[in-house]
Amino acid sequence: MQKVWSISGRSIAVSALALALTACQSMRGPEPVAQANIPQGYTASASGTSVAEQGYKDFFADPRLVQVIEMALANNRDLRTATLNIQRAQQTYQITENNQLPTIGASGSILRQDTLSNTKPMTSYNVGLGVTAYELDFWGRVRSLKDNALDSYLATQSSRDATQISLIGQVAQAWLSYSFANANLKLADQTLKAQLESYNLNKKRFDVGIDSELPVRQAQISVETARNDVANYKTQVAQAQNLLNLLVGQAVPENLLAKQPVTQVTKSTAIGAGLPSDLLNNRPDVRTAEYQLSAAGANIGAAKAQLYPTISLTGTAGYASTDLSDLFKSGAFVWSLGPSLDIPIFDWGTRKANVKISEIDQKIALANYEQTIQTAFREVNDALATRENIGDRLAAQRRLVEATNTTYKLSNARFRAGIDNYLTVLDSQRSAYSAEQSLLLLQQANLNNQVELYKTLGGGVKANTSDSIQQQPSTAETKAAK
Repeated sequence: MQKVWSISGRSIAVSALALALTACQSMRGPEPVAQANIPQGYTASASGTSVAEQGYKDFFADPRLVQVIEMALANNRDLRTATLNIQRAQQTYQITENNQLPTIGASGSILRQDTLSNTKPMTSYNVGLGVTAYELDFWGRVRSLKDNALDSYLATQSSRDATQISLIGQVAQAWLSYSFANANLKLADQTLKAQLESYNLNKKRFDVGIDSELPVRQAQISVETARNDVANYKTQVAQAQNLLNLLVGQAVPENLLAKQPVTQVTKSTAIGAGLPSDLLNNRPDVRTAEYQLSAAGANIGAAKAQLYPTISLTGTAGYASTDLSDLFKSGAFVWSLGPSLDIPIFDWGTRKANVKISEIDQKIALANYEQTIQTAFREVNDALATRENIGDRLAAQRRLVEATNTTYKLSNARFRAGIDNYLTVLDSQRSAYSAEQSLLLLQQANLNNQVELYKTLGGGVKANTSDSIQQQPSTAETKAAK
């Protein structure tokens, strides 16, 4: 009989060992396949290596802008919050990783009690070390929770990179906005001076009786319109500076601001977009969505593991005695070891519902991942579409400015010679002013488009082109590689 029990005991031990060896296997299902309909190429031609491979210090041409960007990276509150979120996610992952190991704690107690068998109260002393409710992860629940925490941590890191890219683009465009607001203010000032000269000339002609009062009032309308534009652009200059200070997180020194219109924002003469596959690697928001999808898959494994019994182990070892002086003497050593079993029987479908919820969450994460990819390609294609035609628009606008300025000069000369009335001068002057404003807007749009293309392609994570970025695989990729 003793032999039978011995064999049975060994069988149970072997079975328990085999079960323990398979314990770390996650119960997460197969990973879903994204159907994002990734295009084979971009809608506009953009040959060459992706400009996102360049660090922002090598991409931006003006050293003042690079210095402003570095100030923003050091002081911007949104980026600081994103960095703190990384630290928080890292600590959360550390906690879930620690849950795979038993927690050992020291304990001590003094208990005085009165029993029915004794007339005098009894005192007992106890000190020792103990393992409290260590879960034997037979079904991979703790492992799945760890995978979820790791993917969430990696997603937070990628979100921080996406915040940095967005911040760099916003700072560059705000810096350009300040520059062109000053350029428009200067143009409005010049126009106001020309309008005042015309007004004074018409007033003199009216005073000597050459012309009627109508040209004087027409010139006055132009003067007041120009004054309104001057005040408006002064407001825009102040607002652009306020926005730049907010993005940077402190007041930007005057020597780092561009007072004159910027003619070049990047050192690159040709901005390449690379291959569509490069976009998936360079865009951190796509990577974030991928990590979130993997985390949702790990949640399924944790939810499925809840359908099976949970086995926990509790143990203590120490000394106990009814006399404090005998606490650490021979024979006072005591120990205890015992498992606890939690078997789901009737929970009215709650655990199965949790599995369904985690599966639905995975489908939501998949849809978000596919939409993030589609949005990324749409943003790049929009920027490339603008890039493809901006050169022709600028060339046409420059010719228009030249033609309207010539028309204004000719009409002004004919008015002074008494051939035409002042209405012709006024009309040509308004056309020239409007053409100059439109040219400044197009020049700003051209530079903003270069920044936008750099941002949408995923540029801005690296400071220098020679820097390398190591992207850690998600738990789903690690599982697939095994």
